[in-house]
Amino acid sequence: MKKLQSNSGMITRSEHQHGWWYEQLFSDWKPFEIFYTICLVLLQLAAYLWIPSSLMGIASGIFGVLCLVYGMKGKNVTFVFGVLQYFAMGYIAITTHAYGSVAIDVFYVFSQPVGWYFWVINDKVRFFSKAMRVVIGVISVIAWIGGWIVLAHLHGQLPYLDSINFVVSFIAQVLFIFKFQENWALWIVVNGAGLIYWATLALRTFNGQTGLGTLGDNVSQVALQLALLFNAVYAYRQWANGSADRKPRVK
Repeated sequence: MKKLQSNSGMITRSEHQHGWWYEQLFSDWKPFEIFYTICLVLLQLAAYLWIPSSLMGIASGIFGVLCLVYGMKGKNVTFVFGVLQYFAMGYIAITTHAYGSVAIDVFYVFSQPVGWYFWVINDKVRFFSKAMRVVIGVISVIAWIGGWIVLAHLHGQLPYLDSINFVVSFIAQVLFIFKFQENWALWIVVNGAGLIYWATLALRTFNGQTGLGTLGDNVSQVALQLALLFNAVYAYRQWANGSADRKPRVK
């Protein structure tokens, strides 16, 4: 697509004609992406209708899907939806004593304008060498164990899973901010652990084993983590295809 020069940098002709919001929200969609985004949003609505949650629960689900889908597409509007989602998610995490999730949600909120800034100055997908991927993997495991110990002392629920939500999410978000392809591999781990975490809490709430949180909010988070896991797998493939012909940016 032909580029136009503006005072703030390079913009597309589509953005010049339709405006920034139109370009961010509606341009460059593949039919499959439209289909699966609609399906993921409907999944959040179905979870809400099945077991109604709070408004925060459905807001977290829908904004979470939009945040990660637009992140997959490399659109800066992902950070707008991110702020909305993390405020809603933070409320749910507080009510369920998911302390790791509370801490990382605070970080997420403050990281959104930072991510916006770095995506404006750099729109290229980067990736690590194989050696650096191993280093990141080792660091993530060590950080996970450390977070597990801390959260266990705070008497948080399921600290071995909540620690993944906390420390591994932190590393994934930093890599996401700097547009490293490997962020999606870590999000696959985080969303997989999150799916197990919230499903376990939902089951405990259903069986009357805990009075923390509500069944509806827990089920809404199960639906959200399932959607985010699917999106992370798809995003990893898309970003890998976008960086396949380049040398590693960090060795």
